[in-house]
Formats: sequence, structure tokens, C-alpha cells
Amino acid sequence: MPTPRLPRPRSLAGQLFAMQAVLIAVLVAGYALFTYVSDRGQAREAAGRQAMAVARSVADAPSVRQAVTTSDPTARLEPYALRVQDDTGVDFVTIMDPGGIRWTHPDRAQIGKRFLGHISRAQHGGSFTETYTGTLGPSVRAVTPIEDGGRITGLVSAGIKVESISARLQDQVSALSGVAGGALALGAIGTYVINARLRRSTHGLNATELSRMHDYHQAALHAVREGLLMLDGQFRVALINDGGRELLGATGEVVGRSVADLGLPAPLTGALLSGQPRMDEVHLTATRVLVVNTSPVSGGERRGTVVTLRDVTELQSLTGELDSERGFTQALRSQAHEAANRLHTVVSLIELGRAAEAADFATAELELAQALTDQVVAAVDEPVLAALLLGKAAQANERGVELVVSGDSHMDDGLLPPSLPARDLVTILGNLIDNAMDAAQSSAGARVTVTARTDGSGLFLRVADTGTGVDPAHTEAVFERGWSTKQAGSHGGRGLGLALVRQTVRRHEGDLTMRQAVGGGAEFEVLLPLLSSHADLSGGDV
Repeated sequence: MPTPRLPRPRSLAGQLFAMQAVLIAVLVAGYALFTYVSDRGQAREAAGRQAMAVARSVADAPSVRQAVTTSDPTARLEPYALRVQDDTGVDFVTIMDPGGIRWTHPDRAQIGKRFLGHISRAQHGGSFTETYTGTLGPSVRAVTPIEDGGRITGLVSAGIKVESISARLQDQVSALSGVAGGALALGAIGTYVINARLRRSTHGLNATELSRMHDYHQAALHAVREGLLMLDGQFRVALINDGGRELLGATGEVVGRSVADLGLPAPLTGALLSGQPRMDEVHLTATRVLVVNTSPVSGGERRGTVVTLRDVTELQSLTGELDSERGFTQALRSQAHEAANRLHTVVSLIELGRAAEAADFATAELELAQALTDQVVAAVDEPVLAALLLGKAAQANERGVELVVSGDSHMDDGLLPPSLPARDLVTILGNLIDNAMDAAQSSAGARVTVTARTDGSGLFLRVADTGTGVDPAHTEAVFERGWSTKQAGSHGGRGLGLALVRQTVRRHEGDLTMRQAVGGGAEFEVLLPLLSSHADLSGGDV
């Protein structure tokens, strides 16, 4: 049996619309009821004042005072009372003797009968108003005495039926109903327009769904290791996750600050401030290599930018090592090919009966290869650095460049402290040699000279080439990401090697300088402190 499908809860916009519509209806109805009750009370008060004014006017009239002293007051007062009744808009004007016997009444059959209502206060000289049901029905009436020389000679009562007061309110109620209906309609239209916009902003989701999405959003935001930034239309940080703070090295309150105020490197700041999307751009910070992607958020107008950051520091280092290994492999293949050629030559010389020439040829090749190995091993005992130099020497030979280790190079094994991993040393020296080989390859007598030694100041590395050198105006620019003398499009990663070298040197609090070499070309020098190593050596001597 299929499970019955429960209806989906009303959207947040729909719930707010219903609540606002009910609220407006209640407010309008309450105001209308209050106004009706207030107007009804005011209408009765106004009717009482009108009736009192008419009664006093009749009581103060000289003709009335004179008529009540005659033998037949009705004959003179009846026409007068009807005329006043018509002129003033009251429903009745009753004139009676001090005992309450009517002299006048709109219904002539009631003349001579006792007045229905309270008259005791008027009999003692007071005037008052009341609501009482008489012969004409419920009415608001006023009763006042007729005085002549301090003596009460009669009473006057004027009144307006409640039915007439209600009829007067009917027009006001109709107008009030129209105003209330218009207010309700206007409120409903305004509420609908506002909630339609809210519905578009919330995509028709209800409160539970919005709350659930917020919880998922927060969980996902802080769970991902990649950095995530959201910038508003003015390039201020609207949101940043924990990964973004770590990768950018941001401290303190970041949300609300402009990207330009975060102290990031200029190329990275420029990428974040750009309105154009960026795809897998590599940027450097003080300690990291980041891949940056930006995507503008727009909906009819620019709303901001979404930025993702990925840390590829380790990957970039591994890529550099892989490139070195690939170069070594290619060099070994080339050397294997050359060795095969030389072996064929030796075999051919032996077959021709020239054993002495074959021995001399083979010995000369062995001595040349051994001389390079002996030169490197004699100068550098550190195994990683020696292997790097031998590999780079093979690569240089394949590219027609002579790689020379200077005579003043000397580095014993075990001098590198744990704070300077071999990977960072490969990054520094490997990129400097690659850059030097690229620069020297097209020059006559292409040569790259490498110096590596340790002394009291630390680890000293120098790489010089015989290329065209670097324009002094570009001395600082060569270390920026993207700077290269090669053709743009020759390789996607051009302009990153020297930037990585400077980043690594700075991370180890070292110095990196560049100047023109004595024989032409460029010369790069690196000095890395080895304080922990020297401290260990001093302790051993004692």
C-alpha cells in the first residue's frame, strides 16, 4: 500500500503573506469597530446636546412662559412645539405642567397623559439628559424646567429617537466601510508585492528548508579544506571559511574588510579585484603556492565574486622533482644511446684489428665521465645536492651547455639541519640551474657555473651563466610570478621558477640577490642560515 504523500509546507513567503494579510485584516476591522463605537457614542452625546439646546430655548421663550399661565395652554403651545420640532430636527418637543401632564405631543392622543420618563430633577430646578423608552420608542431626551420669577411653572422635554441617531450613523458607517475596504485591499496588494519579491529571493523555500540549508551551508563551509571567499560588489570580504583564513594567512576580523587591505601580494590582490573570471591561476604568498579560481556572481547587476583557493605548495614541489626526474631519464636515454654508439665504435675498431686504438678510445671516454663525477663528489659530499648536480650536468650536456662546479665549492654531508629539507634545496638550486641553462643555451661557449659551500655565515649557493643577462630595470621583476624572457605560450608554467626560489629562500629567512656576472650573463646568489647546524658542531667540539 503506497504511503500517502504529505503536503509540502507553505513557503516562507506564503506564510508571511498569510500572517500579514490576517494582521492587516484584524487591524482594519479593529479600527473600524473602534471608530463605529466611538462615533456612536459621540452621536448620542451630540444628540443629547442638541435636545438640551432645544429644550432650554423653548423653556426660555417668553411666549411659552405666558402660555403656561393661561387656562388652555395646549391651544397656544401645540402649534409652537410642532413648529420648533420641524425647525430643529428633533423627533419630539413635549411641554408639560410641573406634575408631568402633557400639554403638547406629536401624537395628539397622548396629550393630557402623564409623561413617560424621569422628571424629578427638573421639578427641583435641574436640567438633565437621558436615554429612555417612551411612547415613540427609545430616545435620547433632555428635560429642563420653565421658571418664572423663581417659580417652576412647567417642564419641557425635547428628544431624538435612537432610530434616528442610528440612521445618521449609517452614512458614516458606509464611508468607514469603504475606507476600511480600501485600506485592506491596499495592504493586501502591498503585502503580495513584498512577498512576491521575498519568494523570488528565497526561491520558494519554507522556513524549515531555509534553516536546513543554512545548517548544511555552515557544515560544508567549514568542512572543506580548500579556501573559499565570497566578495561583495565593492570587493569586501562577505564570507571566508577556515581554509581561506589559513591559506591567506589572514588574522583578526576579515569579514567587511576590502581585499586591498588584507596585505596580500600584489598579483594575488589584482586577481581578486579583477571583475573577470580567473581559471586555475597560480599565485604565490609568503609561504604557499595557491591555485586561484574566481567567478563573478551576477543577477542583472554585479553582486560579488566567489573565490576558491587550493594549496599546491607540496604538489608544486613534487612537480619540480618530477620534472627533474624526467630530465634525468631523458639524459640517461641519451647517454645510453651515445654509449651504444661508442660501444659499436670500440667493437668495430677491434674487428679491424686495431685493439690499441679501441682501448685508447674507451679509456678516454671513461676518464671524461669519471672526471665530472670526481669533480662533483670532491666538492660536494651532501648526497642530495651531489645527485642534483650530476643530473643537471647530464641535462646540460644534452643541451650543449657546460655545467661547471667551481673550485671553491665544498659541502660536507650532514651539515644541513632538519629545518632545511632536501626538497627545498632542490627547489632553490634546481630552478636556478634550469633558469641559467635556458639563458646560456643560445650563447657562444654556453656555460653554467655553480658554487655551493658552507661557512660561518651559512649555506652559500651561486649560479652564474653566460647568457645575455637581465636588464637592471627588471632586477626585482624577475622574481615575480609570470615574468619570463621566453615566448608567451611556450609553456604554461613559465615565470614560476624564480618566484618559487624567492618564496623558499624567504621561508628560511635567507637572502637572494641577482646581478650581472663578470663575464656577462646573470649571477644569482643565495645565503641560507644554518644556525642549528653550527650549534650542533660547536657542542661536539667541546
